[in-house]
Amino acid sequence: MTTVLKLNGLSKHFGPVIANDDVSLTLNKGEVLALLGENGAGKTTLMNMLFGHYLPDSGSIDVADEAGVLQPMPLGHPQVALAAGVGMVHQHFTLAENISALDNITLGAEPLLALRRNRRAARHKVEEIIVQSGLTAPLDTPVGRLSVGERQRVEILKALYRQARILVLDEPTAVLTPQEADTLFENIRMMTAEGLSVIFISHKLREVLAFSDRIAVLRHGKKVGEMATSEADEKSIARMMVGADTPELAGTAMAPGAPVLTLSGVSVAGRSKRDTLSGVDLTVHAHEILGIAGVSGNGQSGLANVISGLTRPEQGLIKVKEVEINTPTPSAMVRAGVGRIPEDRHHEGIVGAMSVAENMIIERLDDGDVQSRGLLRREAIQGNAERLAKAYDVRGPGVDAAARLLSGGNIQKLILARVFDRLPSLILANQPTRGLDMGAAAEVGRRLLEARARGAGVVLISEDLDEILGLADRIVVIRDGELHEAPSRDREQIGLMMAGEPA
Repeated sequence: MTTVLKLNGLSKHFGPVIANDDVSLTLNKGEVLALLGENGAGKTTLMNMLFGHYLPDSGSIDVADEAGVLQPMPLGHPQVALAAGVGMVHQHFTLAENISALDNITLGAEPLLALRRNRRAARHKVEEIIVQSGLTAPLDTPVGRLSVGERQRVEILKALYRQARILVLDEPTAVLTPQEADTLFENIRMMTAEGLSVIFISHKLREVLAFSDRIAVLRHGKKVGEMATSEADEKSIARMMVGADTPELAGTAMAPGAPVLTLSGVSVAGRSKRDTLSGVDLTVHAHEILGIAGVSGNGQSGLANVISGLTRPEQGLIKVKEVEINTPTPSAMVRAGVGRIPEDRHHEGIVGAMSVAENMIIERLDDGDVQSRGLLRREAIQGNAERLAKAYDVRGPGVDAAARLLSGGNIQKLILARVFDRLPSLILANQPTRGLDMGAAAEVGRRLLEARARGAGVVLISEDLDEILGLADRIVVIRDGELHEAPSRDREQIGLMMAGEPA
């Protein structure tokens, strides 16, 4: 096979932190290489060095020219990487929503001093790429009106328009339905058959096994192994990623108990589609994990805000257990027995300038063991924090340090400790494993199953359908602010419902 890319001993340090340590990697023409590793393993740093965003401390990169001959590539310059045929599609789209798909694709690809744009030639070139790649997109529609799947295709077309021969995809299916993900990989296969080479970063092992040719794994900044996908399975990949077998989550089926949350005819006129709800009826029972599946931006934020007490609905009724919440506020919902794991752990889950210990009691300042006559009981708060940090393995500079100094995974552990220690009757888990590595994600799942077993009800909102299928007792699909009960646990059927097809 013809090698089109060689990473030679790349290392990168950020102060005392080793992000990449002597990593070497090859990519062949027409190959799909899956790059795997836990959160913080160094995957994105490695790709950012390839694309020129970071300058490595040591090492070199060789890229094949149009004749197929490997040439050294100057490092630390994205324009040089683009000129060498390297394209990168980031997990979070970098599109201008107020201009058309065509203008997004061609934006920045012409000299700044050009007197006028040749739109006809640009359109013709894009249309040729669409035919060759199978990546369809409405070129004249503003990006703000496109679906998530269409935006993903526009991002890839943008890279192909710049004549990328090597395409890096960072979590390409994170917000796609299963059908959209399958279509994307079918398109990628069409392009690799024509000679495109692809590196894709993913945590979805099912997709890795289905669509890649070869797998490379990073752990703690080092490459710890490679294998042909045909010789791999989920267990062998997970073992290589974490250095041990990950625990399998298997919750025992339980009979649902009494309702712990009831929403009746709840409507919210949000500022955007993601905040809007329309006549939502929902019941969650004790001993039940209810999974809310859906493509991002279909009302998940609105639903989470209502359950958290952050939004007061224009219409409808909210009950926690048998108590009607007439004036929902965050404090009222906490007092009613609701525990909240928010979507944005940094901005909604903690007060970064406050200490870890203070963040652990921030939702129960009225408790007598936390304060007395308005004065905080510092020794009790310190002891509580040390106990929870040990029980939930919260690592960092110490419980007296500012919470913002913790890593994302340890901030999530802090939030979990705060929520689960109160033994809430209802837990709202909104994207609880986003950005977490396999071990940390498995621990979140274990804690949710433990809460269910002791009698809590759980609302699990997740864009990861594998997570929903693995944990939920019952599944509801949210689409355009409306809820639809999934008639089965069939992945394809749920995916069609997420895309708007009838069940």
